[in-house]
Amino acid sequence: MNGKSPKYLDFESMADQIVSTYQDDSGISFIDVRNLPVREKITHSLELLLELLFPGYRGLRKITHENVRSVIHELLVVLSRDLKEQIELALRHECKLKECPTCDCSDLAEIHANELIKRIPSIRQVLKTDVAAAFDGDPAANSFEEIVISYPFILAIAIHRIAHELYRMEVPLISRIISEYAHSQTGIDIHPGARIGNYFFIDHGTGVVIGETAVIGSRVKIYQGVTLGALSFPKDERGQIIRDRQRHPTLEDDVTIYAEATILGDITIGKGAIIGGNVWIRESVPAQTVVAVSRPEAFYKKKGPGFGDQLEYYI
Repeated sequence: MNGKSPKYLDFESMADQIVSTYQDDSGISFIDVRNLPVREKITHSLELLLELLFPGYRGLRKITHENVRSVIHELLVVLSRDLKEQIELALRHECKLKECPTCDCSDLAEIHANELIKRIPSIRQVLKTDVAAAFDGDPAANSFEEIVISYPFILAIAIHRIAHELYRMEVPLISRIISEYAHSQTGIDIHPGARIGNYFFIDHGTGVVIGETAVIGSRVKIYQGVTLGALSFPKDERGQIIRDRQRHPTLEDDVTIYAEATILGDITIGKGAIIGGNVWIRESVPAQTVVAVSRPEAFYKKKGPGFGDQLEYYI
């Protein structure tokens, strides 16, 4: 032991060993990097956006009819500044990766930040239909306020509708950061690329997965544990995954998907179809079709003297 206590740790040597693992990290070390958005600042901006979408619902600011305009004005000023800063960092990181020769990241960031803010009124209009869908689709709901304050679905869909706008504007990184934040908070995993119509409702929500190229129509209802996923990914001649193609299902209007159903690939579930729980679907389903596992058959089984008969079910 060279006279050293067994509890002794050579911090100098340990530091050298750890630092040596930072060489050629290909993106998992952020040393000397000043062009990455900051997750904490993005989630703060997200909180401001949610306050604009649902004013006063978190009780962070006292909002009245008398002061609402001034409060919203103040939120917009702060949000515009903070969004521009983080979007610019994301754009500069993208430029670094692509060796982009232009230097217009600052101007482009301001355009994107302003455009997102301009879309807030339309996002609110769609969210109103989502809240109504939750109220109409859940007999346990007593009010719109209860849904907005307590339902994880509302947080997930509100954040998704923000993330989707950033995705459409091709703002890198930030849409994924906020969608994964929603996932961590709600257990609902919606890729920002998914296109979701109005009057949408996820009941309970936990474990729902909706992939990037999924398309969901209007008045669609989904229950917990549903997966709208992809099959194995096709690859090009170099063995690289082929991107930018439809990989996930399309749900037409008025579709209902019950708990734990798995729907995979570029298929279509037709208008008004009902997909039962625990089914596995890889082919398109016609409109107005009900898909379910076979009905269980019930019969009595003798258990022996003194135990009586037992009713058992088999699928």
